[in-house]
Amino acid sequence: MKKLLIIALGLSILACKEEAPKDYVELTGKITNKYGDSIFIQNRATGYFKSIPLKEDGSFNDTLKVEPGVYTFFDGNETTNLYLKNGYDINMSLDTKMFDETVKYSGTGSEQSNFLAEKSLLEEKMLDEDKLGALESLEALDKELETIKGELNKFYNANPDIDSTLVASANKNLDPILKFYRGYFADAINLKIELPKGAESPTFENYENYAGGTTSLSDLKGSYVYIDVWATWCGPCKAEIPSLKEVEAKYHDRNIKFVSISVDNGRGYRADTPENAKAASKEGWKNMVAEKELGGIQLFADNDWQSEFMLNYKVNSIPRFILIDPEGKIVSPDAPRPS
Repeated sequence: MKKLLIIALGLSILACKEEAPKDYVELTGKITNKYGDSIFIQNRATGYFKSIPLKEDGSFNDTLKVEPGVYTFFDGNETTNLYLKNGYDINMSLDTKMFDETVKYSGTGSEQSNFLAEKSLLEEKMLDEDKLGALESLEALDKELETIKGELNKFYNANPDIDSTLVASANKNLDPILKFYRGYFADAINLKIELPKGAESPTFENYENYAGGTTSLSDLKGSYVYIDVWATWCGPCKAEIPSLKEVEAKYHDRNIKFVSISVDNGRGYRADTPENAKAASKEGWKNMVAEKELGGIQLFADNDWQSEFMLNYKVNSIPRFILIDPEGKIVSPDAPRPS
């Protein structure tokens, strides 16, 4: 009996003894349709960066010593955020073919990262650019943004188990995000008011054509005209080139002309005078058209950003796309990008 009592007391002591918390995160997971041989975890604020190798089947496991906070997960060009804190034991799963929609977490501390994943999806859904871009008045825009704010605030504050710093950050960042969207889409709405669908399009005359001679908008009457305003120094403009080529190929047998107008003005080109810089930029334009094998009608604006066509269409940032119908009337002064 005494021996049994000693054993029982010993077991009781072991049961009551608290296990020391882990001073690291256990991160495991599996990626379906992985992009590469490794994934990466980064926190720019702290300078933390770690590469984790993937097994042949896309699974991975590692331990990480971290400061509590939001970290970015990279697989190829795809990213998502997760919340890491020493002591967590998180398992992650995703399919890169539907990256954001399939990110899921389980295990200790996973509710924080699931909150971030769901937050990202909801924000993307609520702040739908096509829906906001279709609004016709500032009143409608303000009403829609107020509805979005209410729905997002409700989601952010719904779960009391979510770390208070995550909730506070989400609430704090919402107003600046909505302010940015308001400014962007207010400009688009004002543009549609000033340049309404069906109105006569502003024109351009005798722009230099890369293929030789000059071209005016009137020369293209009888066809739809999809205009790309760009410049050789513009990174986002060049990023659209592959998608633009795909659209050109898709509609090559349709009644539509693809026109790219360069507003190069010397920016990015070294020269002793502004005039020489602009001359250099024209040569740079010709070189890029050749090097990238750009299709469609390639034109050079007569006075870059100050060209009458650009001023009339209120072009103040690029790339900018414009769609005109066969009768020379506006379809969209700010048409969707090819991508």
